[in-house]
Amino acid sequence: MTANASMAAPSVLRQFHALTKPRVIQLIVFCALIGMVLAVPGLPTFPQIGLAAIACVGIYLVAGAAAAFNCIVEKGIDAKMKRTAWRPTARGELSDVQTLIFSALLCSAGSVILYVWVNPLTMWLTFATFVGYAVIYTVILKPLTPQNIVIGGASGAMPPVLGWAAMTGDVGPEALILFLIIFLWTPPHFWALALYRVEDYRKSGLPMLPVTHGSEFTRLQILLYTIILAAACVFPFVYGMSSWLYLVVALGLSAGFCWYAVRLLRNYSDDLARATFRFSLIHLSVLFAALLVDHYLL
Repeated sequence: MTANASMAAPSVLRQFHALTKPRVIQLIVFCALIGMVLAVPGLPTFPQIGLAAIACVGIYLVAGAAAAFNCIVEKGIDAKMKRTAWRPTARGELSDVQTLIFSALLCSAGSVILYVWVNPLTMWLTFATFVGYAVIYTVILKPLTPQNIVIGGASGAMPPVLGWAAMTGDVGPEALILFLIIFLWTPPHFWALALYRVEDYRKSGLPMLPVTHGSEFTRLQILLYTIILAAACVFPFVYGMSSWLYLVVALGLSAGFCWYAVRLLRNYSDDLARATFRFSLIHLSVLFAALLVDHYLL
């Protein structure tokens, strides 16, 4: 093998890996894992741990396939935006055919794993999530309506449901509560990003809320959603899924998110929008981690 060939192979592998949007997938798998853990009373058995690991691999592969397909559809838009211009499809480093084959292979492998070694319900729910994100959201909703992230957020809220289905073979009300929390969390999380990236979205032609309705209206929507989200975050305690430990953490995180939203509405700056976006990631991660700790300690 020549020196150029030995350097090219890792580079191509990194490009394909980048198509899967690794940081996003890590959060998806984490949320799915929370659903798995909460579905199992007490400490899991070794077979249950093995089942969860296999389910995580299957969900990871299908989620990566959806992300890669998204890169094909949006390569022209990605090339116009600083946040996404580095993607291999936007730079022309990987062709549509290469990316489509890669996406199909990941989706097929993940679906087979879930169907054979987990259960058919998890496979079909995961595949429906793939279609919801890659086709309904990316192809139809995103370029047509400023409510794209609200409606399309249903796909992003599915991971705990997938995790729950993987361990139980059904979808319980507890899984739907987790779904609701992520569904309501997604708009203020994404709109905070869209606020300080508004010029990118304007150049791309996408009808994101700050572009179509302006900054002030978007900031008001962020505040309203954080208030509704705060109410939803109490549901696990009300339903009996968690104890006071989770409730205290949830109330603190909700107060923090609302505080950011109020400041954002009253005195906007790009730095504050970035800080709000970062806090939203902390909010969801710590909230679900609190559910996990609560599940085992109390």
